[in-house]
Amino acid sequence: MQGKNDMDGLLIRSFKELALHHPIEKITIKEITDKAGVIRPTFYNHFQDKYELLERIINTELLEPIRPLLENQMVNEALLLLFTNIGKERAFYMQAVRLEGQISFEFIARNCVKQILLDIMEQNKTDVIRKFSWLTAERIAEYYAQSTCSVAIVWIKSGIAITARELVEIYDYMMKHSIAEILFPQLVEEQA
Repeated sequence: MQGKNDMDGLLIRSFKELALHHPIEKITIKEITDKAGVIRPTFYNHFQDKYELLERIINTELLEPIRPLLENQMVNEALLLLFTNIGKERAFYMQAVRLEGQISFEFIARNCVKQILLDIMEQNKTDVIRKFSWLTAERIAEYYAQSTCSVAIVWIKSGIAITARELVEIYDYMMKHSIAEILFPQLVEEQA
């Protein structure tokens, strides 16, 4: 008899293989279970639906590996590992980002990233900027989740045209410079 983690892994592999050849929104639970060689009720003992399965993939394969780096303040290293892991499964993620609509890949990924950021902020008792009462931990996590996912999704949709390391450098540059500095670099140079 297989354990829960073994069965989860079997269902995940089945889903990922199907996603390489079919749009995720068209993949049925029956197709996933048939490919895995199990009956449909087995799927529902592990996942509510294929979107929860996709959420599990994002959490276990992308976010859990970077958590220790984030917890140790190694943000760029965490981003490098995140983007490298996406690159290793580029064919799957190129299909996954095509999932759009009410429950899109971006929606699922953004919520997963937001939750890990909130967890780390809570763990570190991150003091939200008191000067701005509107700026809550929830809003900060949402902002960074949205920006991280946006950069990753655009990168994936571009065919992963640059390396993960280059993408980290670009993201780091964008996060460290204000929109004014990027839009009007000549003004920044004049002020320096």
